[in-house]
Amino acid sequence: MTSANTAAENSGITYASAGVDVEAGDRAVELMKDAVKATHNSSVIGGVGGFAGLYDVSRLLTYKKPLLATSTDGVGTKVAIAQAMDIHDTIGFDLVGMVVDDIVVVGAEPLYMTDYIACGKVVPERIADIVRGIAAACSVAGTALVGGETAEHPGLLGEHEYDVAGAATGVVEADALLGPDRVRAGDVVIGMASSGLHSNGYSLVRRVINHAGWALDRQVSELGRTLGEELLEPTRVYAADCLDLARTFPVSASAAVHGFSHVTGGGLAANLARVLPRGLVATVDRATWELPAIFKLVSELGNVPLADLERTLNLGVGMVAIVSPDAADAAVARLNERGLPSWIMGTVSDDSGSILKSGPDYVQGAKGVDGGAVRLVNAYA
Repeated sequence: MTSANTAAENSGITYASAGVDVEAGDRAVELMKDAVKATHNSSVIGGVGGFAGLYDVSRLLTYKKPLLATSTDGVGTKVAIAQAMDIHDTIGFDLVGMVVDDIVVVGAEPLYMTDYIACGKVVPERIADIVRGIAAACSVAGTALVGGETAEHPGLLGEHEYDVAGAATGVVEADALLGPDRVRAGDVVIGMASSGLHSNGYSLVRRVINHAGWALDRQVSELGRTLGEELLEPTRVYAADCLDLARTFPVSASAAVHGFSHVTGGGLAANLARVLPRGLVATVDRATWELPAIFKLVSELGNVPLADLERTLNLGVGMVAIVSPDAADAAVARLNERGLPSWIMGTVSDDSGSILKSGPDYVQGAKGVDGGAVRLVNAYA
């Protein structure tokens, strides 16, 4: 028996000696609580530290038929980049973006969110940085951060390792619900620029850079910064922009938004196909945008086939809107006025005739949804 074990046995085993520091957790809460409070509005009941977050939904009494929307997600292996660079105040944008922007796809306003952080050791400053980032992104999305949990898992996670997850709830009026039932032949597909890799495909990206032997502090001229800075670029949060678009072009009007698609795991075609009804196809013209430098770099460094890139990474498009023809030009102008680079990238039509319906450029149905199809044409600009 080692001397350390003998000492522990003689003095009694404590939670702290097992690797869990309750006081460190309390310090982390003190460091983060002001950032969390800053996301609260008049609907949030109580402060930080309760067993449950409370949210006053009296406003739903004004709805004819309110539908609740919910989503949960994490950040994936992008956390490994944050840990390697010891920068933790941006990963919250990745978490919030992955969660609230799934909710806004159906036209729902994300009301509140909770988070969960599992770590090997609670370092108060690190945990507070993570939560501050989550809170900042919630403020951008107009979402209240009403609660969360930090769990210390010594022996399961390394001292500097952590993972994050979150969940959010939103609401949409039933007659304003967006989705495949709204989409019609003749509709126009609008692309909204991503800020970079966002939070998907990092297993591929990390494999590529490791294979190339590139360090995170390598200055890359094509990127205009270090590789690590590019890989840690926060996910763009689209919720406020999409809600503004849906309210400006309501489904009841001839110039209307009919649907959104959040481009996450699976890439553009697979995610767009999920929000199209069976029998329709969206033809997306690659020539309408240029691949951002990071995607070209991953492709070249790893000799990654185009088909694999397209079903793994967003390739510069983080969100898609499907709108009626009457709304197309005005919707693009509206998004660009809000500082979100956007463009018309394709159209929706009947999926009939003798056009090729197989191969990597054609996707029909995805992620369990037996829906419409997406056809990618031409080469990237």
